[in-house]
Amino acid sequence: MIPPRVLVLDLDGTLVDTVPDLNAAVNRLMKSRGLEGFDFSATAAMVGDGVAKLVERAFAARGLVPDTTAVAELGRDYEAHAAVDSRLFPGVMEALRELGAEGWRFAVCTNKPEGAARVLLDALGLAPLMAAVGGGDSFPVRKPDPAHLLATLAAAGGVAERAVMVGDHANDVVAAHGAGLPCIFAAWGYGPLRMAEGAVAVAGTMAEVAETARRLLPA
Repeated sequence: MIPPRVLVLDLDGTLVDTVPDLNAAVNRLMKSRGLEGFDFSATAAMVGDGVAKLVERAFAARGLVPDTTAVAELGRDYEAHAAVDSRLFPGVMEALRELGAEGWRFAVCTNKPEGAARVLLDALGLAPLMAAVGGGDSFPVRKPDPAHLLATLAAAGGVAERAVMVGDHANDVVAAHGAGLPCIFAAWGYGPLRMAEGAVAVAGTMAEVAETARRLLPA
């Protein structure tokens, strides 16, 4: 049997605009330490490498290092409020439904903790579409390590030769390259366009992602 075509998707900045809820959680953490918070753009620039890095960058922006409970505190708070103001980017549901009808499978590969990722996917109606979710704590490694992407892909029943990665961060491009997958860079996301170096294509919408994926992996 020919393996299914699989679209492996980053979450934050690719499928979902998560900055509103991340920003609120970070600012609650900062406030609890008597520190100044951040605006959306500042938080967006810190996203992409998981909770620990987000906390580290937030404290570093205030000239400090995180205390020992900060990461766990943000993780708990964010998971409890992950889907308050976060929203799907335009065209996401439509593109996934069209590709799904053509036999594509989907998987999420994110550095966000798996629990928070599943809460978000469930709240926004994407959970039933996903064959697998590989979070930042699901495996011993995380993006940009290609093993994170390959483990997520295997959980979805896919193989590298029949898969495409989509993401808005250099971590996605590097992981895909190391795993032997083409990567489509999501230009609407949080990463600057310079991070697209090494991607096979830059897409401005999810509809463009779908079109490119079809060209890369014809039925």
